[in-house]
Amino acid sequence: MKRRDFLRSGGMVSAGLAFPEAAKRLFAADGSAGGWRTFELTTRVELLNPSGITRIWLPAALISRTPFQKTLANTFHAEGGSAKMTESKADALGIVFAEFPAGAKPVLTLTSRIATKNIAVDVSAPGAARENQATLQHFLRPTHLLPTDGIVKETADQITAGAKTDVDKARAIYEWIVENTFRDPKTLGCGLGDIRFMLESKNLGGKCADLNALYVGLARASGLPARDAYGIRVAKSELGYKSLGAATENVSKAQHCRAEVYLNGCGWVPVDPADVRKVVLEEPPGNRPLNDEMVVKARRRLFGSWEMNWIAYNFAHDVELPGSNGKALPFLMYPQAETADGRLDSLSPDSFRYEITSREITS
Repeated sequence: MKRRDFLRSGGMVSAGLAFPEAAKRLFAADGSAGGWRTFELTTRVELLNPSGITRIWLPAALISRTPFQKTLANTFHAEGGSAKMTESKADALGIVFAEFPAGAKPVLTLTSRIATKNIAVDVSAPGAARENQATLQHFLRPTHLLPTDGIVKETADQITAGAKTDVDKARAIYEWIVENTFRDPKTLGCGLGDIRFMLESKNLGGKCADLNALYVGLARASGLPARDAYGIRVAKSELGYKSLGAATENVSKAQHCRAEVYLNGCGWVPVDPADVRKVVLEEPPGNRPLNDEMVVKARRRLFGSWEMNWIAYNFAHDVELPGSNGKALPFLMYPQAETADGRLDSLSPDSFRYEITSREITS
């Protein structure tokens, strides 16, 4: 994560673009367009075997307002230690950083209150959406695991050959990923997002942080600003998808990465080809074909709209944890911790315990 922040436009998407009439129909058919819903998300982390000075880092809910999310509060408490939040506006990234002295029992709790609203953007009817040019350049840059040259550029050029507009390019990349990738249940966590390796090895399997990172990298290589949105599912789906929602209030394993692409006049357009492949693999009875009615419906919906039973943390890559002696992270979506012995495995229950709970508090 670079320390320099890029300015963001305060009015990057007009209010009308959040639900143009044609896009509203994507949700209206399910009776689920709805308004704002408010959730309280609580993350509690406890280190099981502290050694020396210990540190914990948590992603806070998105620090910038978007048409689909308003973060109302991020509050935190470090039992036996000290905590603060650092911010990077360029990536809407907030990190809660706690430090505990030797001998302390490290426990960090973060409670976020977030309002969300289903979003759909009608790319067939662009309006007057505008974004700061520095922001667009920021989301065109290559990152450590998302290069925009070599095989990534070559693949992007092949996919978008013949595309006449940016919308055509964005959709061609989306359809290519749906057709050519697959969700691999053996992938740890949400995956890593090493897109050069995926393309060079011709192993296009993975989970959301792999498949949607591939979308973002190919879009950037095609000249389209794009970004990963790292977050977590907080409620069940109201659209009939068991696989695309949280089953209980315990959402500790419900992390999910989405993607956005910027299209002139339309603003930031939500996409999620990874969830199409999740429907294919996991929606009962499982292993549905691409021409299955439920898959076709998800594929149509997830280019241009998101159901907001999910909240975003940030858009960041190459994240340097403040106060850490370890390497930068590809992204920050899971709790992280270090002891005097080094960085702990965030996916290992043997090193530290965390629980994330969500409850809807919409009045």
